[in-house]
Amino acid sequence: MPTPTVVLVHGAFTDTACWFGVVAELQRHGTPVIAPPNPLRGLVSDAAHLASVVAQIDGPVVLVGHAYGGALITVAGTTENVAALVYVAASIPQEGESLRELWDRFPATELEDGLKRWTCPVPGGGEAVEVTITEEAYPSVFAADVSDAVVRVLASCQRPIVTAAIDEKVTEAAWRTRPSWALVAGADRVISPDAERFGAQRAGANVVEIDGASHAVALSHPTAVARLIHEAVRTVS
Repeated sequence: MPTPTVVLVHGAFTDTACWFGVVAELQRHGTPVIAPPNPLRGLVSDAAHLASVVAQIDGPVVLVGHAYGGALITVAGTTENVAALVYVAASIPQEGESLRELWDRFPATELEDGLKRWTCPVPGGGEAVEVTITEEAYPSVFAADVSDAVVRVLASCQRPIVTAAIDEKVTEAAWRTRPSWALVAGADRVISPDAERFGAQRAGANVVEIDGASHAVALSHPTAVARLIHEAVRTVS
């Protein structure tokens, strides 16, 4: 099998910038990699968008999802050329389950109290609710182990997510047919580390954990994240 292309999928409250360090590590080792933007407009539509990107890549793909991106790779990972899944501080739902139902299994994190609600227009008229993290809460909730200067920029450059996305149910679970890896961020305050461990165990993933890592683990520990991705790439190659 040729070397797979790694596709990095960001989650809410950030953008492709969260992968900069990981991309640099992968490129340094000659691993093909892209990090497409995630619309964050709805689980079903976002997963369909990702699947369309993946289907247009020649050769095998290793899908990597951070946070909400984990739900998207769970669905889009059924695309024919996907060879493996890697979850990074991610939610890993099963068929017929919404992210809210998964998260409600565990005590709430600090995220809920730090959210700022906005409205946005939707096709056909009307409004939807979308959320970001307040700039005051962002450092401690999202990126407690990232430098202050970087966190201030991240907080100002957030991508909001439509709240309806967390109530949409997953239609397929690619981890049932694809080998999976998962990185648990031990000090995550956005997604409960217990929720990350639960999803990884249910998916039969190969798990590593970084004690003290925040939700922004791809920024604070890019070498460790890239190392896990390379393990998946080597295994399916």
